[in-house]
Amino acid sequence: MDVAGRVEAVGKDVTQFQLDDEVFGDLTECGFGAFAEYACATESSLVLKPANISFEEAATVPVAALAALQGLRDFGQIRSGQKVLINGASGGVGSFAVQIAKMFGAEVTAVCSTKKMEMVRSLGANHVIDYIQTDVTKNGQLYDLIFDAAAYRSVFDYLPSLTTEGTYVLVGGSTARFFQVMFFGSLISRISHRQVKCLASKPNQADLVILRDLLEARKISPLIDRHYSLSEVPTAIRHLEERQVIGKVAIVV
Repeated sequence: MDVAGRVEAVGKDVTQFQLDDEVFGDLTECGFGAFAEYACATESSLVLKPANISFEEAATVPVAALAALQGLRDFGQIRSGQKVLINGASGGVGSFAVQIAKMFGAEVTAVCSTKKMEMVRSLGANHVIDYIQTDVTKNGQLYDLIFDAAAYRSVFDYLPSLTTEGTYVLVGGSTARFFQVMFFGSLISRISHRQVKCLASKPNQADLVILRDLLEARKISPLIDRHYSLSEVPTAIRHLEERQVIGKVAIVV
């Protein structure tokens, strides 16, 4: 889905881009196909790449950062001064979510594994919890917003950690948890008197422009765990499936 590169050709009706423009974007609504030397995209799925980041960095941004932005802003309705818990804070979406939540003025508590704590702290998190040592659902803290990018526990485990007006947003995790919130989120919301939502990310150029501006201003920065060549895509996918990646991986063509 994620892609970054140089424009090699344009259709006759294209007005936003020209040959040799450096662009990045999301191919979700263009038939995918980013694991290739060439990709075809509509102009509305791309924006100009910031000059201050590499192609590899730009290619790790669109899907993950868009999920973080929309999950916090549109589904979580994040506000300055709120206490926000981000589970899975060291992953692709989570690492962007920590930075974006801080940008909105939230007090951020990030959850990750022991070896990733310093990296997550460097993103600006106010508090970092090692889930191996501490059960965040039993630490006695209440949060206005829980952003779950690693949902492998039941949503019911998190409800006692929400304020009475709090919101839980599921962004990523197991299929079982996804269906739990997708099918029963509204019912759980009514019973618990808290908002329980499942992110349905919507690719759009306007939000890509926002992300580009944030990248240019260095308000967000992508984290790349490692680089792979195009021929190593299967190895890259296996590495992702091990769930030990810090931030994102990049495929270099």
